[in-house]
Amino acid sequence: MPPRQFSKKIPCCERMPRKRQLAAALIAVPGLVQAQLSGAAAQPQRLDVPWGLRLAPQLEEHPLAPGQQPPVFLLGKLVTATTDQDMAVREAAEVRRNTVVIKGDALHYDQDTDMADAYGQVHVINNGNTFAGPEAHLKVESNEGYMIAPKYRFNVTGGSGSAERVDLLDNERSRFTQGTYTGCQCAVNPAWYIKGSEFVFDTGADEGTARNGVLFFQGVPVFASPWMSFPLSGERRSGILPPIASMSSNNGFEISAPYYFNIAPNRDLTLTPRLMTKRGVQVQASFRYLSPTYAGSITGEFLPNDRITHTNRYALYIQHSQNFGGGFGGYIYYNKVSDNTYPEDLSSSVNQFLNGTQLLYQQEVGLTYNNGPWSVLAREQNWQTLSPSVAPYGREPQLNVKYTKYNVHGFDFGVEADYSRFRITTADTTEGDRVLFNPYLSYSVVGPGYFVTPKVQWHLASYNLNHIASTAPLGQPKNFTESIPTLSFDTGLIFDRSVRLFGQSFIQTLEPRLYYVYTPYRNQAFAPLFDTGESDFGMAEIFQPNTFVGNDRIADANRLTAAITTRFINPATGDERARFVLAQQYYFEGQRVTLLPGQSTSQAKHSDLIAGASIKLGAGFASETAFQYNADNNQFVKTSVGFGFSPAASKVINVSYRYTRANTTLDYQPINQIVMSGQWPFMRRVYGVGRLNYDVRSRRVVDSLIGLQYDADCWALGVGLQRFANGVNTLGAPVSSTRILAQLTFKGLSSVDNGLMNAFRASVPGYAPLPPPPPPEARFTNYE
Repeated sequence: MPPRQFSKKIPCCERMPRKRQLAAALIAVPGLVQAQLSGAAAQPQRLDVPWGLRLAPQLEEHPLAPGQQPPVFLLGKLVTATTDQDMAVREAAEVRRNTVVIKGDALHYDQDTDMADAYGQVHVINNGNTFAGPEAHLKVESNEGYMIAPKYRFNVTGGSGSAERVDLLDNERSRFTQGTYTGCQCAVNPAWYIKGSEFVFDTGADEGTARNGVLFFQGVPVFASPWMSFPLSGERRSGILPPIASMSSNNGFEISAPYYFNIAPNRDLTLTPRLMTKRGVQVQASFRYLSPTYAGSITGEFLPNDRITHTNRYALYIQHSQNFGGGFGGYIYYNKVSDNTYPEDLSSSVNQFLNGTQLLYQQEVGLTYNNGPWSVLAREQNWQTLSPSVAPYGREPQLNVKYTKYNVHGFDFGVEADYSRFRITTADTTEGDRVLFNPYLSYSVVGPGYFVTPKVQWHLASYNLNHIASTAPLGQPKNFTESIPTLSFDTGLIFDRSVRLFGQSFIQTLEPRLYYVYTPYRNQAFAPLFDTGESDFGMAEIFQPNTFVGNDRIADANRLTAAITTRFINPATGDERARFVLAQQYYFEGQRVTLLPGQSTSQAKHSDLIAGASIKLGAGFASETAFQYNADNNQFVKTSVGFGFSPAASKVINVSYRYTRANTTLDYQPINQIVMSGQWPFMRRVYGVGRLNYDVRSRRVVDSLIGLQYDADCWALGVGLQRFANGVNTLGAPVSSTRILAQLTFKGLSSVDNGLMNAFRASVPGYAPLPPPPPPEARFTNYE
């Protein structure tokens, strides 16, 4: 069929040489589809005459209406045909039907069988997937057929490879014989690839499977399996995850081989055998689930016959939360380990060296109700306590009800009612029931530049003790009540002005604040310490009425807190660039209530002075500083100085100094530590990560981490060496352990963190993970 002759009004066609004109054949035209874009802004814009081009604002696909069939186009330089039967095309031959394109040096198309046979430099493009080889035999409409010696690329997911033969099963599925696959974006010589006797790819399900597969890295086989499954993109898929290897002084060489089951979009299961050369084989299983009304996870670990302890060791962690609707909810937390040393020996927590060995395991179930001003909690709580930690009290059970209303004609009021039965596993310890009733009422007057808030609250408590410890105060009653009122008055002013510093404009504020508290003295020596301890002293606590945390001690008070704050704010963005704070308490009477009987009471006239500063400068520099200074003794009680510098992503340096003078809470052991951490590129693609926590007093390293990361186009390698605190020995001396972690990530295959990235992130404030690989190109990018 000769090419269509366009109107003479189109000069671009007149300039085309005759030898370059193509012969086109329209075999079947059951119906034509006209692209319709919705909205006036989306309408194509005409550039010239009616037969000219039009500028479309976006690419859109327009599926055919039911019953319509797309036309088949054949193009080429030399065409021979039999009407309504077949056609042969040579030189730049091409057949197109909907989203299927077949190109080659020579092409034969049979209309009756819908079979296209292409030879010589054949390209088959279907839904953005490209196959190239010496010949292809394909049914155009169903996209069924085969190719010899193909090279392929899935443009949507970025996967590519080659094979001896490919059988195209439909628009989404294909089977490759004796082939290779890689998710690496390198055009030639990929850093990693999988070689197998057979591959089956389903681009619609985003899944690939390989039989007798061998994973090669830099030409060296690193893993083999008779069957493996992997995602074609970053989506979750069932299959073997990359193995995890590490070295530690406790367990020797460790290697884990997780297998991931993608049960459903909202459920998954991971099974992980963990081989430890010093202990044996541990099995780990983690099941996660998620729904609109509930979510949770169940994790179990079991090590039969530990070679060191010669015992069976296990751990179980359950978390579940439920929304019953109507404001009702529930939860379960159950955590248990087999023995006292399980966390330090076998815990998979990668941040253990930062948080210390976990010694308390929560076991709790509860029901909640939240609706408007009402908040209700009913729970049963226990703890598994590991030595040498002191066991806390459990609540068996607790019922807590809160009611709060705000701004009712300017008033805020509320009440808390609580019943708790306290039980403990420690022998010869006081146990019993406690009933609380804590109402409050406040009224706020707020105006431009000032606020005034008086508040009155009452603490009512009733105790019923069923067991009294031998160490209890002499004459300890089993039943008694407490009634303690508290009056507070909070007021402050806010001034602001425009200033110019260092060539920049700022809004500077000046915010003086006074906070007065009066609580009469009540003897509370008979009240056991079920849930109460000393409160810290800092900016967050200095404006609280009670110096204790909990409900078993209400401190008597007749004191005034004075503070002044000034801030510097960028007027254009509202960003706070600097803040300076001074605060101190003044005592009109000394506090008499103490946490334990026999403790000395404070007779000071004022508290320590608290000073703090927060500064953010340009070029990524920031500083946080806080001091607690005792003017009577002319000494610092607490000091915290920190500096951070982060001029760009993956570039951060942190330096901080922490000092706390020895006190009873610290067992008269001061804290005097320097902490340094950072992430910085040494050269292109190579990053260094480190942390050092050095105790100046004992002249020892508390914990440390040093690591390197290499980011290549197709893979990433991270190596880290940790030294972390691992509890204390029988003499009370600190014990440390060493661990080596290495992680090799094949980009485009799978990304699993064996703990190294979490350790880097927890060790270095401001740590930035290596950038992910670029997303695959859209199938229209290299449209053919």
